[in-house]
Amino acid sequence: MIIEKILGNVYELPAPGRYAGRHKEKVVLPSALLVKRIQRVTTDHGKELGIRLPSGSPDLRDGDILAVEDKNLIVVSVLPTDVLVIAPRSIHEMGVVAHSLGNRHLQAQFFDAASEYGAEVMVCQYDHTVEDYLKHVGVPYDRQERVMPVPFRHAEHSH
Repeated sequence: MIIEKILGNVYELPAPGRYAGRHKEKVVLPSALLVKRIQRVTTDHGKELGIRLPSGSPDLRDGDILAVEDKNLIVVSVLPTDVLVIAPRSIHEMGVVAHSLGNRHLQAQFFDAASEYGAEVMVCQYDHTVEDYLKHVGVPYDRQERVMPVPFRHAEHSH
């Protein structure tokens, strides 16, 4: 089976009852593979699928519905990513840390107090040098395993 479009997301269905009672067959992916438009994957039931999304398609996300079958939904399930959840105490601290992360070309994602984190935080992929930096400058952080809402992308860079 070749998947050429995403049919929706189980977490954003306007009428969740539409797929009620169907088993969720999962395609388990690490965050790094969410950005690939063309790939071969295997479900947790051993079914092989090809994914061939058109250019311009959004990245895959946790909960994306790849196919609907008689009794099954084939859904993307994203593995947790090792991240640093950084909670600066002031706008100054945030600016200094964000500048340092930018100089390292490390992508960060930002969340507000209404998010699942319950605080204003920046989140980046785990890197021991960043953890050492945060310890050195005394900025509060926590290392966690999280399913990220969007994948981290490699930052393009040139001088």
